[in-house]
Amino acid sequence: MNLYFDTSALIKRYVNEAGSTDVREWIRSADDKATTLVTRAEMSATINRLLRMRHLSQEDYGDALEQFRADWMDYHRLPITETLVARADALACEHNLGGYDAIHLAAALTWQELLELPVTVVTYDRELAEAARTSGMVVLP
Repeated sequence: MNLYFDTSALIKRYVNEAGSTDVREWIRSADDKATTLVTRAEMSATINRLLRMRHLSQEDYGDALEQFRADWMDYHRLPITETLVARADALACEHNLGGYDAIHLAAALTWQELLELPVTVVTYDRELAEAARTSGMVVLP
């Protein structure tokens, strides 16, 4: 199974919250896994926000950030290109998505086309999940 992770799903690999067990299992069992380059900044920002909101201890913050950065090269990191952004522009209008959600959907669709194999989108974002389903993609959870 080829899995595309947005930040709402990938964070669950590094921070214990509802869905973490499932995400960790999906990552272990995936044939291939990908995300976009922008996810790196989104992940660091999210982990920092969780520390600021006191949802993470200083130790858990350091562990999450260190583990994420160590694993970063294990994911296909899809580039943000002019073509991808133009596709995201159209998807944002078509599905009423925010900017980064549109980037994630454009990247997942593009990766699926490049692979010529099914790609499953892993997201905990309702709007992105619905847009991915409407675009013909399989979605977890």
